[in-house]
Formats: sequence, C-alpha cells, structure tokens
Amino acid sequence: MKLVSGALVKFTVGLLLVGALLFVPAGGFFYPNAWLFLGLLFVPILLLGTVLLFKAPALLEKRLNAKEREGTQRGVVAISALLFFVGFVVAGLDFRFGWSQVPTWAVIAASAVLLISYALYAEVMRENAYLSRTVEVQEGQKVVDTGLYAIVRHPMYAVTVWLFLSIPVVLGSWWSLLCFLPYLPVIIVRICNEEKILSAELDGYADYKKRVRYRLIPFVW
Repeated sequence: MKLVSGALVKFTVGLLLVGALLFVPAGGFFYPNAWLFLGLLFVPILLLGTVLLFKAPALLEKRLNAKEREGTQRGVVAISALLFFVGFVVAGLDFRFGWSQVPTWAVIAASAVLLISYALYAEVMRENAYLSRTVEVQEGQKVVDTGLYAIVRHPMYAVTVWLFLSIPVVLGSWWSLLCFLPYLPVIIVRICNEEKILSAELDGYADYKKRVRYRLIPFVW
C-alpha cells in the first residue's frame, strides 16, 4: 500500500504540475494540443505503472527513487527540470499568442513518435531489471547486452531523446522545441559521467563497451 500511495501521489502531482505549466501560460483550458499531450503521456504512464506494480514492484520502487547522490548527475537532473519548465511555459505562451504554426500532420507524426518511444522505453525496462532513475551500481548487478542493449549502450537515453523532442511538436510549438534542444548536450554529459562510474564499478562493462561501440545513435555516437 505504501508503494501504491507513493506512486499515485507522484502521478497526481506530476499531472497537476505539467497541466499548470501548460494551461496557466495558455490563458485557460482551451488548449487542445495540451490535452492531447497529457493523454499521450500520462495514460501510458498509468498503464505501465500498473503493470510494474503487479509484475515488478521492486523495479517500480526504483523508478520512483529520483534522489541522485553524484554531483554531476544532480546538476544534469536540475538542468533537465529547468528545460522542461521553460519548454512547457513557452509552449503555453506560444499557443496563447500564436507565435508559431505547427501543421496537423507534424502533430500527428510527433504523437506517433511519442507513443513508439514510450513503447520502446517499456521494452528497455523489461530487458534491464537494474534500471533506476539514479546512476548507481546495485548489488549483484550484471551487464545487460541483449535486445536494444546490443545495438546501443544506452537505449533508455536514446529513446528519451526522441520522446522529449516530440513533446513540443505535439504541443504545437516550434519555439518550445528550441527550449528542449539543449537536452541533447545535457544527456551526453550524463552518459559520459555514467560510463565512468559503470566502467569503474560494474564487472564486465569495459568489455561490453568494446562489443557495443555506440552509446546513443548507431554509427554516429
């Protein structure tokens, strides 16, 4: 029950916070793209959370833990939160004052990318039972090198890049997209720092890096 209540509280707070960041700048609740985004994001979160509750409660508990202990990672989390805050507010203001026009086909395509990205995110969680929201090496942890982890070393981050960059397009704001673009260098910093920790503390990770060359994008980086 403690896990259920904790998950529901975080889900509700997240929904209300994101809603406020979108609807207040938009000047009201008539912001169709915001409603579309909230549905695309929070319905899958609720479904995935329910599945984890019954199938992998320990993994759900780890995903709810967002307290980074490492200094670089705390900075990455803080900057990412700031980018989201600014990006959502700008999207709401963009809708309110009509700064940019995103065609319907682009919104539909971005919605599809968001859903596919979330499905891949769920697949990464299924493949790697050691996933947590903090950078850490857990007791008994082993290197996962199958599935998406055989293609890139950080499939979760690869998926989140597509997911996060689709958000402003779903919200119908090119200006918001500019606010989300700095997420790319931020996630690169997180990956480089995380790999130092994993190479030093996780047995077999150095060999894994030799087998899977690319971190985020196949044949690129």
